[in-house]
Amino acid sequence: MITLEHIRHAVASVRHDGASFESHPRHAAVAMILAPGDQDIEVCFIRRAERAGDPWSGQVAFPGGRASASDPDPQAVAERETWEEIGLTLDPQHRMGALPMRLIEHNTQRSGLTLWPFVYCVGPIERAQATARLPAEVASVFWVPIRHLFDASAVTEYAYPQGVTASTFPGIEFGEHVIWGLTLRVLASFAEVIQREFPALT
Repeated sequence: MITLEHIRHAVASVRHDGASFESHPRHAAVAMILAPGDQDIEVCFIRRAERAGDPWSGQVAFPGGRASASDPDPQAVAERETWEEIGLTLDPQHRMGALPMRLIEHNTQRSGLTLWPFVYCVGPIERAQATARLPAEVASVFWVPIRHLFDASAVTEYAYPQGVTASTFPGIEFGEHVIWGLTLRVLASFAEVIQREFPALT
């Protein structure tokens, strides 16, 4: 069983070198937000709105986005974007730690982008505040029991882009949603940090 105490201890050991951060659009940060559920820890995800020209259009993601000139550090990026996207205020008391920074390499449009993931834990009141505030950017907010993310029976394949020339990628199915791509890789980093097998990428 994965507990909040275990997660807190594990992510606290991840070295976070914020000194290398410069407030620039080539940096992005996301918040992996945990909350105690009725029977399990739950993880917050968003489904991005369908938007022409957006490389992440319609995909499942963590709340987050690119740095702005006013962001002093990557955690500030994750916390500002979380508030803007789902109306949830993340304070220092909610911070659990960091996950390893990732270099995003996909195509020329995204080359050179670095992603800084952070882990937070909120209570029931804060959890209830999470809702899509920017319909043009976020279509919905949903929570997934953490054990589901490590359930081999939830592993699936996702075809992208849709159509006859689509390539298939590993993913985790949850209702109408499929968690795949960059978000899945962040979850894989989380699994490695907490030392749990991750069936979706095994």
